[in-house]
Amino acid sequence: MSPSYRSLFEPEDQAANRQSASLAALAVTLLIVVVALFLIERLRAESGFEECVLSGRAACILAPGP
Repeated sequence: MSPSYRSLFEPEDQAANRQSASLAALAVTLLIVVVALFLIERLRAESGFEECVLSGRAACILAPGP
């Protein structure tokens, strides 16, 4: 979209605000994805530890997180 076309329909400050809001939303979404992946990995490790303990083994080690 050329700048002249955009200026006919939307003031420049509104376009900048919309772009800033979109980037903020993208950053929040990426943060949520990273936290979710961390929690999934941590829960997987905890599940393996619990499975080991419940099977009656004595030498169960909880794997450290990444």
